[in-house]
Amino acid sequence: MERPNAKYNLSNLDDKNHLDKKENEEKLHFYYNRERRLENAPDSVKNLYKEQKKNQFSLLGPLLADKPRRMLFILIIVMCAGILVLSITGYFDTSYTLEGNRIDVTAAGFEGTTIVVLKKTAKNTGAYSGSVDIAVTPIVKSGEDQYPVFTHRVFFTYETEEIYRFVVPFDAEELVMLLQNEKNTLQMRFKP
Repeated sequence: MERPNAKYNLSNLDDKNHLDKKENEEKLHFYYNRERRLENAPDSVKNLYKEQKKNQFSLLGPLLADKPRRMLFILIIVMCAGILVLSITGYFDTSYTLEGNRIDVTAAGFEGTTIVVLKKTAKNTGAYSGSVDIAVTPIVKSGEDQYPVFTHRVFFTYETEEIYRFVVPFDAEELVMLLQNEKNTLQMRFKP
């Protein structure tokens, strides 16, 4: 059986018919000329073929490239500055102070009760140490049943940081806590 293309001479075995590379290039005629084609092209196409200089890395360049990006960048900077100012002035600080002790209170509801965590941090060496009476009650609206007041006593020591945990026998949306020592009383509201 014979190949389908056996009658066609696919390669030229005669080396004499091959031309040198230079002669081969001289005989080739190119119909495509980029310069002639670009003469009538619009400026946007001409700009594509111009040699582009490589951009150096810039951190702010892309952020400030056009007006919407500049406005967004300025908005982000203003927001960060505002948050920084508010945090320095203590707007986000939920802690209280009782005679040189910083008091942080958190709470979590669990099966009809509330677990209260009181964290005491001494600000300086002269901070109060001794007994502190605690009273906790839920905030009730007019016409609702009155809850009893839960009382508890803790002792602040000379430790820099102490954590006290206790359970109050009611679950409410918002609680009021009073802390009292011999000289001062501190009232705070918190949500479990």
